[in-house]
Amino acid sequence: MQHQGVTPWQDIPPSLAPGLQERIPRITEDIIRAVRAEVREYDQPLEGEFGRLISQGVRQALEQFVGLLGTAQTAPDAGIYAAMGRAELDAGRTLDALQSAYRTGARVAWRGLVSEADGLDPGVMFRLAEAIFAYIDQLAAASVAGYSEALASRAGSVQTRRQALVDELLAEQPSATAVRAAARAAQWTVPETLAVVVADHADPVALVRRAPSGTLPARTPDGAVLIVPDPDGPGRRERLAACLAGVASVIGPTVAPGEAHRAARRAAVALGRLQPGGPVRADEHRLDLLLAADPPLVAEIVQARLGPIAGLSPAARARARRTLRAWLDTHGDVTRMAEQLHVHPQTVRYRMAGLRELLGPEAFDEPAARFELQVAVRASS
Repeated sequence: MQHQGVTPWQDIPPSLAPGLQERIPRITEDIIRAVRAEVREYDQPLEGEFGRLISQGVRQALEQFVGLLGTAQTAPDAGIYAAMGRAELDAGRTLDALQSAYRTGARVAWRGLVSEADGLDPGVMFRLAEAIFAYIDQLAAASVAGYSEALASRAGSVQTRRQALVDELLAEQPSATAVRAAARAAQWTVPETLAVVVADHADPVALVRRAPSGTLPARTPDGAVLIVPDPDGPGRRERLAACLAGVASVIGPTVAPGEAHRAARRAAVALGRLQPGGPVRADEHRLDLLLAADPPLVAEIVQARLGPIAGLSPAARARARRTLRAWLDTHGDVTRMAEQLHVHPQTVRYRMAGLRELLGPEAFDEPAARFELQVAVRASS
């Protein structure tokens, strides 16, 4: 068992090194030949950056290993093996092929080095095998680290480019040229239509994992934002609703890309105004959004039309608002009002007579005043 602080190659006689060093060129060729034969992804001409990394990596690995024999040093200079991990990502591969190559290389290296060790004590041969495979494991770990770092960097740069694209799309006066350039950089196809979702959520990237394909996540001062291309395409409305289930969010109107800023502002206003418990569509709350456009003006209308009921008791005020809402909803149909309010029709007539006297008959009879009354009731309910 290897004790802490003891390297696997420390107890191997350094006297083996000269003979092993002489065999490195042939073992290098054997390893490369075996890797190309056994790992399909590497069955290609050893040219360019790929060929340089493989050839240099194999030769350097063998030279470093032989140089470690009999020492307590850790494996030096893993930079090229981290670079090999990054190269796998650049080639669009997982680490499976490289890990297979390491296993093949370890096996061939073991055979080649042991052939020089005839007559060695079996214990030394066992430690040599242990050292080779432990050393290869360290090189493989360096490749995994290089691959992971490159993957994290690429993910970060992709998200940065997507954030830049969202910023261009949501600009108050977007440039079509700038949007197209940002879209190319983010590898995103500019759609004919899109919807902007504004959500009260800390992580837009988490939301987009379940969103319709092509959805862009980003953060803005209004909160988490999703840019959803072709929001009315087959099945996309349903998938978007499922993605936003339980998330306070507003789905803006379907617009052309040049109108994304307007759609985003409408969704943001609706989120603040409606404070929904789940996803809602801005198009279904146009009147609420209209009322939110000029709060001081709406307050004036409320005061002008409902000011007279302010002096009533809280219970009487609430009853008056419910009665007015029923009158507006039913266009003054006493029977339907009675059903909605759960009272006798005569009670409805009595209440309406009192309200006409309190608010003035013009509030009920003149079209403009009646519209203001509807706005006031809606805004104060």
